[in-house]
Amino acid sequence: MAHRITLIPGDGTGPELAEVVRDVVEATEVPIEWEMAEAGEAALKKHGTLLPQKTLDSIRKNRVALKGPITTPIGTGFRSVNVALRRELDLYACVRPCKLYAQAPTPARRVDLVVVRENTEDLYAGVEFAPGSPEAKKIEEMADGKIAKNAAISIKPISEKATERLVRFAFEYAMQHKRRKVTVVTKANIMKCTDGLFLEVARQVAKKFEGRVEYEERLIDNMCMQLVLKPQFYDVLALPNLYGDILSDLCAGLIGGLGVAPGANFGTETALFEAVHGSAPKYVGLNKVNPTALILSAMLMLRHLGQVQASQRLEQAVAQVLSERRHLTYDLGGCATTREMGEAIIQKLKALATHEISS
Repeated sequence: MAHRITLIPGDGTGPELAEVVRDVVEATEVPIEWEMAEAGEAALKKHGTLLPQKTLDSIRKNRVALKGPITTPIGTGFRSVNVALRRELDLYACVRPCKLYAQAPTPARRVDLVVVRENTEDLYAGVEFAPGSPEAKKIEEMADGKIAKNAAISIKPISEKATERLVRFAFEYAMQHKRRKVTVVTKANIMKCTDGLFLEVARQVAKKFEGRVEYEERLIDNMCMQLVLKPQFYDVLALPNLYGDILSDLCAGLIGGLGVAPGANFGTETALFEAVHGSAPKYVGLNKVNPTALILSAMLMLRHLGQVQASQRLEQAVAQVLSERRHLTYDLGGCATTREMGEAIIQKLKALATHEISS
């Protein structure tokens, strides 16, 4: 029986990438029925809204979605559609594996870690007040001189409930994938109430896994240095929303860039898989953007669907193409097109499948 999956091509180069990824997934021979849906600029032009209800309904019905990159203007305009999707579907855990498959353009020699980021709270909750607004003035008064007058103000909510389920997810993920350690990252020495609560709850959760998964704590600034100097010492990182976003990009830099960094978002009912990178509108139609991140996101999707052998074969095919370095896109030092790199991965998939049959 075929798996029915919601596919959101996205904006910019998203549709080009989605087309290649569909072909790659088809080459795994896992039966997939794609249900097309829209979000972002394409949806705005067609439906007058960035995130149509029809798209949300499709994901809720199918419970699994694969999404291409979506454009988000910086500083002005609408808030991130990605953030809206996570909040609407309560996709509370963002999982971003960072694995160095080949010697990419990075000084790191061995990287194999997973960033588990809380998705619903922190400064990304969107509780902000403009300078001079009644709310901002009230907070200025309450702060008793600690905030300059006419400041723009963001509020950072961290709750026990959201923290507990995120950290528990990180430990359960570590056990399921045979990983040895969870490192909780905060700035609790300064933000004693918000990050302090995150750390306190994390410690309580860690006690329940004592003897099964190692636990340690790091401060966010120190963690950045640690990851640059010795990423091989780390395994699963559990973080609040903003820190997780920043560190996942840092980790992507350790493995060759956002072009090879997959992502997944999990809730209790649904899962959404997406590349970490943006929509790269300046490259639309040039057939040059790296498809690896979205292909590896599809690999995570296959694993989630229980298609373990197919997901392993796909990961191996990607690793072989990266290590051989003959069909790489510009960001990895090659001159292959998006389609050529995708086709190279498909050929590796076919060869691996033939080898499995013959053996």
